[in-house]
Amino acid sequence: MSRQRPRLRLGFWYRLVVCVVKPLSLLLTKRDWRGAENLPPEGGIIVAANHVSELDPLIIGHFLFNQRRPPRFLAKAELFRKPPLKWIFEGAQQIPVYRHAADASAALQPAVDALARGECVLIYPEGSATRDPDLWPMKARTGIARVALLSGAPVIPIAQWGPQAILPYKARRPRLFPRRTMQILAGPPVDLSAFQGKPMTGELLHAATDVIMRRVAEQLAELRGGVPPAEFYDAKAAAIRESA
Repeated sequence: MSRQRPRLRLGFWYRLVVCVVKPLSLLLTKRDWRGAENLPPEGGIIVAANHVSELDPLIIGHFLFNQRRPPRFLAKAELFRKPPLKWIFEGAQQIPVYRHAADASAALQPAVDALARGECVLIYPEGSATRDPDLWPMKARTGIARVALLSGAPVIPIAQWGPQAILPYKARRPRLFPRRTMQILAGPPVDLSAFQGKPMTGELLHAATDVIMRRVAEQLAELRGGVPPAEFYDAKAAAIRESA
C-alpha cells in the first residue's frame, strides 16, 4: 500500500482563503504549470518570484498549494494593523516585514524562523509589481539574499506570466473573459555557494540578489519569449529622472 501524505495543517483562515480562491482560479483561468519536480517535498524553501500583478499571490499560491508547499508570504507590517486583513494575515500565519527597522537581519528573522520550521516562504524580491515598461523584472531589494544566506535554505526561482492580462498593475476591474492561461515555471535551486560564509556587505547582497533575479528573468523569457534586458529596470532612478 502507498503511504498516505499527512494532512496539511494550515489553520482556519488559511483554509478559508483556499476554499474561496482555488475554485475561482479553476473556473476562471487555464493553467500551464511546469517544474513542480524542482520543489523539494519537505524542509524550508524560499520561493523567489517575479511580480506582474496584484493577482500574483493568488495564482502562485494555488500552484504551490497543489504541490503541498503552501506558502507563507512576506508582507509589509502595515497590512497587519487593521481588520479584516489583520485577521486574515495573522490567522494564516503570514510574515510581517518591518521595512524601516534599523537592523535588517532582525527585521527578517521571522522569515528565517519559518524556514527553520520547514515552511515554504514566498518572497517577491522586487517589493511590488514591476514598473518595467515591458514587464520584465525590475531591480530587486536585497532582503531575499539576506534571508537565504542567514537561513541556508534553497532558493527556488519561479517565473509567472498571465496574471497581468487579467489585472494589470493599478487596474481596479479584472478582465475575466476570455479565460487566460496562467503560466508558471519553477526552476532548480539557485547556486549561491559563492556568497556563503562571507560578510554580508551591501555589495555582496546586491550581487546575490542579481543572481537570483537573473534566473527568474531567464525563466520568464522561456515562458513569454523575448530576451530579458541586460540591466534590470531601476524604478527609483526612473522616478528621480522624471522629477528632475
